[in-house]
Amino acid sequence: MAACSNKEDSAIKPTLGDVTESVYASGVIKAEGQYVVYAAVNRNLRKIDVTVGQTISIGQKLFELDEDRANLNTQNAELAYKLSQQSSQYTKDRIAEIEIKIQSAKNKMLLDESILKRNKNAKELGNISDVDYERLELSYKSSKLEYEAGIKQLAELKAQLQNEEIRNSNVLKINRKNQNDFTVRSAFSGQLFDILVREGAYITPQIPLATIGKSNSFLLELQVDENDMARIVLGQKGFITMDSYKGEVFEAIIDKIYPIMVEQSRTFKIEAHFVKPPPKLYPNLTAEANIVIKTKKNVITIPTNYLIQNEYVLVNKNEKRKVKTGLKNYQKVEILEGLKPGESIYKPDNEL
Repeated sequence: MAACSNKEDSAIKPTLGDVTESVYASGVIKAEGQYVVYAAVNRNLRKIDVTVGQTISIGQKLFELDEDRANLNTQNAELAYKLSQQSSQYTKDRIAEIEIKIQSAKNKMLLDESILKRNKNAKELGNISDVDYERLELSYKSSKLEYEAGIKQLAELKAQLQNEEIRNSNVLKINRKNQNDFTVRSAFSGQLFDILVREGAYITPQIPLATIGKSNSFLLELQVDENDMARIVLGQKGFITMDSYKGEVFEAIIDKIYPIMVEQSRTFKIEAHFVKPPPKLYPNLTAEANIVIKTKKNVITIPTNYLIQNEYVLVNKNEKRKVKTGLKNYQKVEILEGLKPGESIYKPDNEL
């Protein structure tokens, strides 16, 4: 009799109402522009210049790494560059000396060329021997080679000096840049949420140093299963729940989709912004979302737990009837065919 009474109590009738289909996603709260700070070199952490919770401006010094060797390299580079500049007077004197030699060689070449031309006619008239003419011709060729060699020597000297100065300048720039790597600065303005290292620790480019982001602007970073991703589009609404605000639901809008799957978790990352954020938020708070895919109004619905094997309902206490279903969520399912609003259905026993 008790079993029959329970069966009668479980009888309900389909109702007209709204049903919403949604996709589940989970994730965390992130500060707008949140990023992790890393060093560019391997060194010991000498000094931390900031404190947790501090407001940070772009370019602000955050950490100082040991840079003794870098200082010495920079000083040596500066010395080499200054020496190359100080030798400019010697360079000018050396260039002037070669230019005088070139001018002298040029004058001799022009003179030998003139003598050779005047004796060319004399040779044709037989007034000069072949041997004497060849001697004049050889003298002209020799002076011409000397002139061309001087021009080449001058060009090589200028190029050598210029290259040396450029090289010293580049070495100085590189050392100065490398020295800047020993001071870790903020890439953005925001709030310093956390410092992840201690002074004296050995730092590598793979070790996170701090977390920075905007203190008054937050977003939702959510993970969606690959099986549901095809139904996610920009602009969809999501209803957010958080352990920090139990019993409350917040509305959000999907505004960014990352079009690549994370292979380790087989999920896609999406971002959403709160329509009206909670009063207080902190980075890395956990959140769950139901992203609305489709909503139908004024349709026949029954509780989801009254559906048997996704296609049957129990009528007349023990008769299974096949129905056609539409939208479905964890609470309600739409009935398209097989059941009328006035008919009673029963909650199935566990064994059905």
